[in-house]
Amino acid sequence: MGSFSRQIIALVGRAAAEQGGVISGDNPAAYDPSDPLRLWVIQVAIIILFTQLLSLVLARIRQPRVIAEVIGGVLLGPSVFGRIPNFTATIFPKASIPFLTLTANIGLVFFLFTVGLEIDTRSIRANARAAALISALGLVIPLGLGAAVAVPIYHAFISPDVNFGYFILFVAVAIGITAFPVLCRILTELRLLDTPVGVVALSAGVGNDVVGWILLALTVALVNASSGLTALWVLLTGVAYVLFLLFPVKWAFRWLARRTGSLEGGQPSTLMMTVTLLLVLVSAFFTDIIGIHAIFGGFVAGLIIPHEGGFAIALVEKIEDLISLVFLPLYFTLSGLSTNLGLLDTGKTWAYVVLICVVAFLGKFAGCFATAKLTGFSTREAGAIGTLMSCKGLVELIVLNVGLQAGILDTRTFSMFVLHALVLTFATTPLTLLWYPAAKRTRVDQGTGAKEAGDAPRDAGPRGAFEDRTRTKTNLAVVLSRAEHLPALMMLTQLLQRPAVAAAPSSTPSLASARAPAAPVQLAALRLVALTERTSAVLRSQEAPALAAADALLGVVRACGRLHRVPVAGALAVVPEAEFAQRVAGFVRERAAQMVVLPWTLALSAGGRIEEQGGGAGAGLQNPFEGLFGGSASPPAGAGAGPAGAADAAVYSAFVRRVFAESPADVALFVERAAGADSDSGGNVDGHHLFLPFFGGPDDRLALAFVVQLCANPAVRATVVWVREAPAGAGADEELEKVDTVEREKGAALADSTFSQQLPANADTVYGAQTAQTRLQSATADSLLWARYAHAQAHSATEAAALARIAFREAPASAQPLHAALAALGPGKGEAPHAVVVAGRGRRMPRGTHRTELQALVRGAGAGGGGGGGGEELGRTAGDVAAAFLLCGRAGAVLVVQAAEGQRESA
Repeated sequence: MGSFSRQIIALVGRAAAEQGGVISGDNPAAYDPSDPLRLWVIQVAIIILFTQLLSLVLARIRQPRVIAEVIGGVLLGPSVFGRIPNFTATIFPKASIPFLTLTANIGLVFFLFTVGLEIDTRSIRANARAAALISALGLVIPLGLGAAVAVPIYHAFISPDVNFGYFILFVAVAIGITAFPVLCRILTELRLLDTPVGVVALSAGVGNDVVGWILLALTVALVNASSGLTALWVLLTGVAYVLFLLFPVKWAFRWLARRTGSLEGGQPSTLMMTVTLLLVLVSAFFTDIIGIHAIFGGFVAGLIIPHEGGFAIALVEKIEDLISLVFLPLYFTLSGLSTNLGLLDTGKTWAYVVLICVVAFLGKFAGCFATAKLTGFSTREAGAIGTLMSCKGLVELIVLNVGLQAGILDTRTFSMFVLHALVLTFATTPLTLLWYPAAKRTRVDQGTGAKEAGDAPRDAGPRGAFEDRTRTKTNLAVVLSRAEHLPALMMLTQLLQRPAVAAAPSSTPSLASARAPAAPVQLAALRLVALTERTSAVLRSQEAPALAAADALLGVVRACGRLHRVPVAGALAVVPEAEFAQRVAGFVRERAAQMVVLPWTLALSAGGRIEEQGGGAGAGLQNPFEGLFGGSASPPAGAGAGPAGAADAAVYSAFVRRVFAESPADVALFVERAAGADSDSGGNVDGHHLFLPFFGGPDDRLALAFVVQLCANPAVRATVVWVREAPAGAGADEELEKVDTVEREKGAALADSTFSQQLPANADTVYGAQTAQTRLQSATADSLLWARYAHAQAHSATEAAALARIAFREAPASAQPLHAALAALGPGKGEAPHAVVVAGRGRRMPRGTHRTELQALVRGAGAGGGGGGGGEELGRTAGDVAAAFLLCGRAGAVLVVQAAEGQRESA
């Protein structure tokens, strides 16, 4: 019977603990064989806290979590903390190790179950030739070199009592195997899963991992068997059991999942969870009692779980945190307790450590590099593949622990190989980035398999589509990251809706031309999912194309698009939150989008205004950013818990500013006010009314052209008012000019570059300075565009029909242009609450800033804590004009647009 089974049976004899506890003077840290739980809790708490602190530090240099867990185990072992007098005897006494080992092995079995879940044989079939060759040579060469280097190590450090052949086989497997779970996390962290390098490395890693586990099972069977015939029976039984699981059990499991509705719904039922857990435990028990390690049973059980409908992801989500945060660190701490770096005290020992590292890396690297070159990869890509395949870490540590438990390795050689695994895993990420930096990567389209240029410079987008801002935007990209943004996206599709083609022919040619449908608008929807260290997130990243087809939010967007005759193509990306904006920019380039739309629904009070919660009629308005940026206002109704809601708004605000700064295409921020239960949410049943306060500048010109495009929809009307600022002279205007000068100084210092990388939550985007020439050019362009549209100088029948639905007028020049724009919209009742205000963001090359007037407007309305700082924060994201309308509650929605950089420069 295996050690795993014996440890479980040994728990039956545990006696009840004496009552009284610490009240009776009991020492909770003293080990009591009849009640080991207390010391076990202390051990677990120390291990978890220690590994979590280390992972926070090492994550900053992009190291996988396993590095922190192994280093934490080594530090807690005899190498460091074990040298403190009585530390090991008090915290990790020898008598307590069996209980720690039992819980660690249970966690390890379930972790190997999740490793089996991560292996998708479809990736092997999709890249069969290159993956098979790289996997084969990347395994054969290291196995041979590992066997060669094992000979001198055996004669130098190993007792003659250890079987020479078993030792060679163990060392060969330890050096030749690739740590597939760590490889998955490195590929995901470095955003390589959609590159040729990542696709092939993942496929080759699957084959390498499977073969490695087979070799490990063979080795364990040989070690545990008393004779060669017994070993043969063990292997045959193991093969028969694997076939039994992969065919009849897999079919039965899939049938039961369909019968219970778990497979179609993507969520395992209680019955399916019970069956799955029992399957893992029984599988581990069987492989343990036949002479193969229990972890092999858990691994094979993971191979039979179906991946359709996100079932495997949902299953992993239910067990992964307990495994990764509690059980797995225990296993690595046990490895650290068996590691004593103090035994590496001679030059000869360190020479062999270096030799092991060099042989292990070069064996993997040379075989995979040469094979990748022969299969058509570039030098950089081949170097990255070779480096990734040399990753060790988790799997090798499991192999080494099996060898230590079997008596094949002693503490000294075990420590040597643990150190070699740490070095190679630590070096994988920086070496991969050195071989394959972001600027040299190509992407693989998940749908077609074609290679595309990736991570290009910001100005390398489809510039031809951006040159004429009056051109109709027919290819739009929309970004969706949460369900709360669906209402704003639905309203957008209503505005973009094209009229149906008339069935009856017209007898008048000019009328028929006027009724001809405009160019169809199509949406490319990008669903963003945050990538974390969880196994379920890695699975989502691998299965993103399949999840995009079944994603509920994308399904709603597609249905809304069909309802309004707007074609929608969906895509799903699983990336770290810090890289959301970068992924959006890449998506815009991939789809050659002319504009990217960011929906945003702001939760407001029940009265339909952004008000202080709990205030009376004169309580004033509530700034959605107030809770984060120093205000004391309460959160709006329906916005969730105060600090959490403010934090969410701040995170999304920072993301929006990054997109504004990094996008190669025009950007539109569609902000909809989510009214409360008592508000009139019916809107205007006769259609939508757009209101554009035109201040001038490239963003406002884009806004004007987009309003004309939206008015091609017969259900949309618009009012455009040119708001001019009175000549400078008032004190407020002088203050504005001073602020503008500061901005110009910032822009000149940055050499007209955009500061957008690593923006903190409340940072601003800083843009380049203007000159007198650019101001004059922009003013001339304003006048020309206004003359074209206001005087109905249409270039097509569709544009003429749209202009017929727009009322143009000019407001008198005012020293308070924001007040003039609010007054031009009309009174606060009736039309205004249901109007959609369209405004240019005006943060780059504006006619002027309105920051001081916005602060005065907010103070006059009773918000912002008197200082108007909250309004300034909202102005940073949406612009001063849009912030004024949002904070005063004068619009049902606000559409903020910003022209692409190429357009601003050509203005």
